[in-house]
Amino acid sequence: MTDTRIDTIRRFNRFYTGRIGVLQGGLPGSTFTLTESRLLWELAHRERLTGSELARRLDLDAGYLSRLLGGFKARGLIKSTHSKADARHQHLSLTAAGKRAFAPLDARSQADVSALLAPLGEAQQQQLLQSMAGIERLLGEPAPRAAPFELRPHRAGDIGWVIARHGALYADEYAWDMGFEALVARIAADFIERFDPAREACWIAERDGAPIGSVFLVQARDETTHAAIDGSAQLRMLLVEPSARGLGLGVRLVDECTQFARRVGYRRILLWTNANLLAARGIYRKAGYAPTHSERHHSFGHDLVGETWELRL
Repeated sequence: MTDTRIDTIRRFNRFYTGRIGVLQGGLPGSTFTLTESRLLWELAHRERLTGSELARRLDLDAGYLSRLLGGFKARGLIKSTHSKADARHQHLSLTAAGKRAFAPLDARSQADVSALLAPLGEAQQQQLLQSMAGIERLLGEPAPRAAPFELRPHRAGDIGWVIARHGALYADEYAWDMGFEALVARIAADFIERFDPAREACWIAERDGAPIGSVFLVQARDETTHAAIDGSAQLRMLLVEPSARGLGLGVRLVDECTQFARRVGYRRILLWTNANLLAARGIYRKAGYAPTHSERHHSFGHDLVGETWELRL
C-alpha cells in the first residue's frame, strides 16, 4: 500500500472523528462518556446480552467492562438474570431507570445526525449513505439483511437519478457520448408525461437507502406516430449499478416487469438494446426474450448493432 493512500485514510479519520465529536470525550449535557453511551445503546437494543458478548461487540477489555457494569449496577441502571439454558451465565438488561437515562442520549444522537444531514440535498444524502454503506461493506462484516436490496415505485427525484446514472455509466463503460444521456432524458420525460399507473410502472432498487438500479415498463408505441401498439408493453431503462452486480438484481427487475405485464393483460413485451450490451442480453435471454430484428446504426459516437427483442406472454 502506498504512503499516499495511508495518508488519505488517516486524513479522513481525523476529519470524521472531529465532525461527529468523538474527541470531545463525552456527550454535551450528559454525565456519560462515549463508551458508557455506546454500552447503554447495546443494552437498549439487544436482548439477553452477557458480559462476554458485550466485551466482544465493543472490543473492550474484560476488566474495564466489569468496572463500567459495576458502576451501572450501583446506579440502578442495569439488572442481571440467570440464563435458563446455563445458570453460569447472566443476562444483562436495562432497568426502568436505565431506559430513562438512555432516552435523552438517544434523542440527542438522533437530533445530531439530523442536523448533520440538514444542509445536504436529497441527492447528497443518498450519496453519503451509499458511501458509508460501501465503507462498512469493505472494512467490516455487513449487517444481516433479509434481502440484499429492496424495490419500490418511483418518486420525486428518481427520474433525474436514472438519467444521470445512465449517462455516467455508459460513458464510463462503453465510452458513449452525451447523445445517449439525451435519449434517456427524452424517454424519461415521456414516461412522466404519459404515465398511466394502471398500465405502466417503474421500479427503483435500493440498498441502505441509496438507489442501485431501475427498470421501466410502459405501453409500447409506434416510433413514428406514437400511437399505442395494442397488447404490447415495452421494457426500458434497465440499470444496475456496478456495486450491485452479482446480486441477481437485473434478473429480479426484469421479472417484475414480466409479472406486472401479465397481471394487467399485455400479450407481449418488446425491448430495444444493442449487441455489445452482453450482460443485459444475457438477462433478457434468461427471462425468455428472443431477438426478432437487428440493424446497424451510428449512435452515441459509435457504430452499433441495434436489436429488438420480444417476450410472448
